[in-house]
Amino acid sequence: MAFKNLWEREKPSAEETDQKAAASGERVAFFYDIKHKIHNRFVEEANLSALENMDASEVRVEIVKIIDYFLSEEKALLNEEEKKALAEEILDELTGLGPIEPFFKDPTISDILVNTYKNIYVERKGLLEKTNARFIDNAHLMNIIDRIISRVGRRIDESSPMVDARLADGSRVNAIIPPLSLDGPILSIRRFSVDPLKMDDLINFKTLIPDVALLLSGCVQAKLNIMISGGTGAGKTTLLNILSGFIPGKERIVTIEDSAELQLQQEHVVRLETRPESIEGTGLVSQRDLVKNSLRMRPDRIIIGEVRGSEAFDMLQAMNTGHEGSLTTIHANTPRDSLTRLESMILMTGIDLPEHAMRFMVSSALDLIVQTARLTDGTRKVTSISEVVGMEGDIITLQDIFVFEKSGIDKNGKVLGRFRATGIRPKFADKLEVAGVNLPDDLFFSGKSFE
Repeated sequence: MAFKNLWEREKPSAEETDQKAAASGERVAFFYDIKHKIHNRFVEEANLSALENMDASEVRVEIVKIIDYFLSEEKALLNEEEKKALAEEILDELTGLGPIEPFFKDPTISDILVNTYKNIYVERKGLLEKTNARFIDNAHLMNIIDRIISRVGRRIDESSPMVDARLADGSRVNAIIPPLSLDGPILSIRRFSVDPLKMDDLINFKTLIPDVALLLSGCVQAKLNIMISGGTGAGKTTLLNILSGFIPGKERIVTIEDSAELQLQQEHVVRLETRPESIEGTGLVSQRDLVKNSLRMRPDRIIIGEVRGSEAFDMLQAMNTGHEGSLTTIHANTPRDSLTRLESMILMTGIDLPEHAMRFMVSSALDLIVQTARLTDGTRKVTSISEVVGMEGDIITLQDIFVFEKSGIDKNGKVLGRFRATGIRPKFADKLEVAGVNLPDDLFFSGKSFE
């Protein structure tokens, strides 16, 4: 009882908790108010050109001195930790991307999502989390967006309120501002690893198993046409990048992307990227234009970062007319859905193809569909490897070679399951043998499974 009374006496009341939270919020507001004033004085009064000839450490020391001087004039009392944070943020404002600059230095972050000036989220290990970072106001956010967009020679304003671009480090940037975005500017940045992942990394992450990795690498070497299907953030581009690493270095590869994300390591690679139309409505170069042009470039392999429109027709035609070993990705939740999406994309060309002819075109072009997914615990998995067998009547026939079977979720929220071979030997196995790809005799044995 004495311990209980002691606990009751020491436990803060709800009122005290609210007071502390309010005080903390006031301190944060005070910090950002001071930061705004100091930053403005830097821009207006400090000789920033003198900092250009200094190295990073000298610039930091000089900025701290100037901050101390400005703080004394503003009569603002900050502790040493707050001064250090202020110096870092001012430095980021002057030379980087403001509050989101630290996230670019964190290799564990894959996405930076800014929902107006006061809400910044990041994705780590497949899971979203809200950060304490924030911009001063929407005007401050707009300044940073302008800084990002101008670096890649683009513009964003009311006449052109939506931009999709690529940064120098390969990161993909999308910005949308009022009047299209009702609450304020929205910024989305998809980051990519400086060191591209390898197949061994996917095995270590349990995205797939060694048997699946062996099969996929063999299919690439044997020049099978492969389509990787999955939802947003399921790891399609990462897997595509890894699979492209198994293409022999002596082959000529042409890549076609909306925003260049692939990081191919081969020497003989030609990279093509679409171009949006200008403010005047001219100069548009679509993926379909690039696919058509790539056929005149003597490619051994054509890799399309993501098929999403009428270029699907030209891609399938290329696969059917000697350009084997093509790779692409598509947004779809299942292999069957991906085929339906391809059909709808073919219709976008305006070409009136009979349904049977259209499906025959798809079935004869594709050999393999690799389905990926991001599970509820943030992990990415290859959930199925499906062979496109052919046609039965008017239906495209698929058969699963490997599948991932979920069995539940543990107490920590981790998805449990196993990879399993279905026991079906694919028809393309003979093609792999002819190409000199040697696979273990028991690779497709139905008794094999891995956690």
